[in-house]
Amino acid sequence: METLISMAIGLGLAAACGFRVFVPLLVLSLGARSGYVPLSPGFTWVASDAAAIAFGCATLLEVIGFYIPWLDHALDIAATPAAIAAGMVTSASVFTDLPPLVRLSAAVVGGGGIAALVQGSTVALRAGSTAATGGLGNVILATGELAGSVLVSALAIMLPLVAIVVALVFAWTVYAVARRVLRQPPTGVSG
Repeated sequence: METLISMAIGLGLAAACGFRVFVPLLVLSLGARSGYVPLSPGFTWVASDAAAIAFGCATLLEVIGFYIPWLDHALDIAATPAAIAAGMVTSASVFTDLPPLVRLSAAVVGGGGIAALVQGSTVALRAGSTAATGGLGNVILATGELAGSVLVSALAIMLPLVAIVVALVFAWTVYAVARRVLRQPPTGVSG
């Protein structure tokens, strides 16, 4: 049962990395510092003062950056591989009862995969928002992504199985909406 819970925590935190890269890392660091989240061997650095400060500063800069209209798209480009890497790190850091090769494989496929799924959904949603609102709606989107990251990160630690369900429902919903929006022909185009 402990293995299942640690995997749910790791995958929940990885999913949250798809919304914001550093919020889940900060939540993980604070949870590990308080002794609430056990860490895998080799990942005790996540609970250090330096890591907590670095994750806190990075979180603040990332959050502010997504509220700057032109910078949000540049951050999306950088955030995609960073979210995947963060998803792998967060998941590997809490897969406590797995052999090293299994932990690494699960982190790469599961953690990186779910982070990529959520991140890809938010990128598609931002593209749709930019097309529909000229970028003005991206501030609302940035707020929703931040709230999603905080919510899924907190759920990953407190209710891990619920966090995974929430992240997957979000990703599927965004995918369905983006697919519908992208299929519609532009208005004003005659055929």
